[in-house]
Amino acid sequence: MDHSAQSPREDAQARFDIANRLFLRLYQASNLMHKTGTRAVSDFGATTQQWAVLGALSRPAAREGGMTVKELIGFLMVSRQNLTAVLDRLEASGLVERLRTAGSDGRLRHVRLTAAGEQVWAAMLVNIRRYYAAALNGFSTEECVLLFRLLDRLRDSLDQAGAPEVA
Repeated sequence: MDHSAQSPREDAQARFDIANRLFLRLYQASNLMHKTGTRAVSDFGATTQQWAVLGALSRPAAREGGMTVKELIGFLMVSRQNLTAVLDRLEASGLVERLRTAGSDGRLRHVRLTAAGEQVWAAMLVNIRRYYAAALNGFSTEECVLLFRLLDRLRDSLDQAGAPEVA
């Protein structure tokens, strides 16, 4: 079919159909990542949400001083309510600690991995590396980088679409 001969209305409909299929695929992939990811860390009694928090806190930039709850919310793009519940469970398990920041009014807290959290994270990495290898089997490194960049652009577009309009 010669797409140049399509009317603007047909072009808009074709773009909508592609977008609809794309977002359905993303939804399916997200659900599969949650289901299969949970299995990957189930030996540790962890959920994918806990995995994400532990992973964020294990990064070199957060390793020593931790992250504020606000920073974690922004990094993981989750709600305060959802993050608080995950942090409560991780803290009860002894994997993270919440520390009051020196010099603050007591409200600002940093969250960081405990020694036990670091040990559990190190052990989880064996399963996580295996999971990533299986999930990305058949993708070249270049394709992984391209997908990463495209998803970054989509995330940024979605963030802009959700931003309040300025008059």
